[in-house]
Amino acid sequence: MRISSSTIACLFLFLGGQQAAWAQDFAGGKPVPPRSIPGAALPEPGDSVSGAPGAAVVAPAPNTPTAHTALPLVPFSSARDALRAWMRDSSAGDKVGAVRALEYAASQGHLTAQYKLGRMYAGGEGVPTNDLKAFEYFSKIADENADAIPGTAEGRIVGSAFVALGGYFADGIKGSYVKPNPDRAFDMFHYAASYFGDPDGQYNLGRLYMTGQGANRDPRQAARWMKLAAEKGHAPARAAFGEMLLRGGEGVPRQPVLGLMWLAMAREGADPARESWIIERHAAAFAAASAADRSAALALVERQQMASSRSSNSGNSNSGQN
Repeated sequence: MRISSSTIACLFLFLGGQQAAWAQDFAGGKPVPPRSIPGAALPEPGDSVSGAPGAAVVAPAPNTPTAHTALPLVPFSSARDALRAWMRDSSAGDKVGAVRALEYAASQGHLTAQYKLGRMYAGGEGVPTNDLKAFEYFSKIADENADAIPGTAEGRIVGSAFVALGGYFADGIKGSYVKPNPDRAFDMFHYAASYFGDPDGQYNLGRLYMTGQGANRDPRQAARWMKLAAEKGHAPARAAFGEMLLRGGEGVPRQPVLGLMWLAMAREGADPARESWIIERHAAAFAAASAADRSAALALVERQQMASSRSSNSGNSNSGQN
């Protein structure tokens, strides 16, 4: 199937483009971190929070990540020693010992231990689910490491912590002092997206622009952030961006072939267990498309795959020469 010159031009527009310029919806320069999350003494989970009704909640973080744990700290010689114990106890099935070791490392400021505990409490992995504890660990990470270098292992952890905080501010934590706060959710997602370049942050920021939560509704900004996440392989962002191009309007040009291309790539990377909606929307879009558009879209997908393969092989070759 021959691809028209106009389609190729649109491909360059949406796949090359001014990524850096599109990412800068702030007034130039380095993004400013959101205001510090701590702002008051940390209340116990059962305590009521004083303040005027409807006031913005500034959720504090504990002075140490063990502030709310029932498990005593074990006196390890160092954070590294504690992490070795965590790996040993995890392998042996000793969940209590593993958590103690991680909490000791976290109390010593070990970033990975703090993040791991946050994820464990958020997902109930080896511990009872406790979103408030998870929130506190992520808060501590964000407050103390907002200037971490993007692209590094540390930067990726901190960016993910900001994204997690954005989710908690978006929904709140039932029965706690963490109330839904769209403005704070926007702050967290925006910093993760713009400073750390986190694809989850970019996707969630795009969603806020689509719905007008925490920011003025702006479909063009939504498309820009979705595009940035889509180019990093984020399947939900690819599906959302593809649908925006299929529909067009509100400052987003209608490009059905490119929309189908992004949906096809989203379908390839979707998790059937968690992202069945991507599979359904891909099927519906391709069923409604013309045969010519389907063929052109699949040809673009093949080009993208070949380009990615060449880039990967080139990178492997260069690393082998170093």
